[in-house]
Amino acid sequence: MISINKFITSTLISGALALSFASASVAADADHKEKWAKFKIQFLIWTAEGVPFFAPALEGAKDAAAQQGVNIDIQYGGSNVANQNTIHETAIASGVNGILTTIWDDEGFDGVLCKAKEKGIAVMAYNIDDSKGTAGTCRMAFMGQNFVDTGYALGQRMIKDHGLKKGDLIFTPVEFPNAVYAQLRHAGVKKAMDEIGATTEILGTDTDSANALNLMTQYLVGHPKTKAVIGLGLTPTSQAVRAIKDAGLSIPAGGYDVSPEVIADIKSGALTATVDQQPYSQGFYAVTQMALYLKYGLYPSEMATGGLGLIDKTNTDKAEVWAGKTR
Repeated sequence: MISINKFITSTLISGALALSFASASVAADADHKEKWAKFKIQFLIWTAEGVPFFAPALEGAKDAAAQQGVNIDIQYGGSNVANQNTIHETAIASGVNGILTTIWDDEGFDGVLCKAKEKGIAVMAYNIDDSKGTAGTCRMAFMGQNFVDTGYALGQRMIKDHGLKKGDLIFTPVEFPNAVYAQLRHAGVKKAMDEIGATTEILGTDTDSANALNLMTQYLVGHPKTKAVIGLGLTPTSQAVRAIKDAGLSIPAGGYDVSPEVIADIKSGALTATVDQQPYSQGFYAVTQMALYLKYGLYPSEMATGGLGLIDKTNTDKAEVWAGKTR
């Protein structure tokens, strides 16, 4: 049995060692501040500039860069494979140390990312990963959500709360139907619906809210027997409640991601729940892990941001305060 005195002594020694190591780390960073500041990391947002979803991810990336003392070069791919590849090629030619990217097309970026790896440039993915992970392309780690699992969880919630059943049609609009995130989220929702014999139908909306609202309303007017709407991205989720109303229907809705509009719809009861992807974490930990790798050689870890968390009426408090900022 360990005596109290020995326990206290051991604890004090452990605490002193921890403080010593922490101080050593801070000192090391201070000694290498100029070196760290020379690290160039490309941080690519795959859509156009101004898409609301990526505002928290961008804040997370900036906060991590400031904390780690490294530089990030923010670029926008415009939802175009060729544009994104050109941006990465330019980064490789300029001698960046790391590339943080979103792999929204399973085959579109293999060549340029593997080229970066061959040249000794660190490559990590955030937000969306190749559907085959490291087996699919040359990236070291991924910081983001498991879309199939979250889609399945959301589908099950909609079934449980609204009694969806065999033969029901579920409308699943999404910004870019061919993107990896859309396919995987739909696969998860479809898995839940297949279990009860319901069917799903996808419609592409792009990221313009007004256009999405118009397209979704037209779909619902043309499919008045639709039993629920499950948005597979922030844009359609934010417009789902209004589209249902404009189409003259009274059906439930759920979806993905967080914005002030989405939270307001959840609080009113018009939207059942939304998947909490937590983009701030994606941006913050992507840059943090890249910096730790470049500075100390610490290999990056896979990270499932947001888990299977759903935001509903019971837990909107912090999500409401931080919607569009860190959520």
